[in-house]
Amino acid sequence: MYAIIETGGRQYRTEVGLTIQTEKLPYEKGETISLDTVLLVADEETKLIGAPVVAGASVRATVVDQIKGKKIRILKYKSGNRYRVRQGHRQFYTRLRIDEIITGADKSREDSEGDI
Repeated sequence: MYAIIETGGRQYRTEVGLTIQTEKLPYEKGETISLDTVLLVADEETKLIGAPVVAGASVRATVVDQIKGKKIRILKYKSGNRYRVRQGHRQFYTRLRIDEIITGADKSREDSEGDI
């Protein structure tokens, strides 16, 4: 089973046990988070496609690490004008380990079992 989620303005294909690197999220290392912007959930026989998101679906993940990416150097230069500017940037990332994919059907099944 896999799911496509959106976080930080980007889309990621996730599977249980997979580690993904996303834009920095405001969580501490070791925290468990729930990503609710699920665009698609699919397995061998069924596909749930959201419009725009799958109702009731979520992905649970654990924050593995908060890291910095590779340094990027930006150089600006104009010949003849003695104009030179050097700048650098280093992006922050969050590594997530996917623990569980919950579909809307699973939640409704759990709710109905709890009423018995």
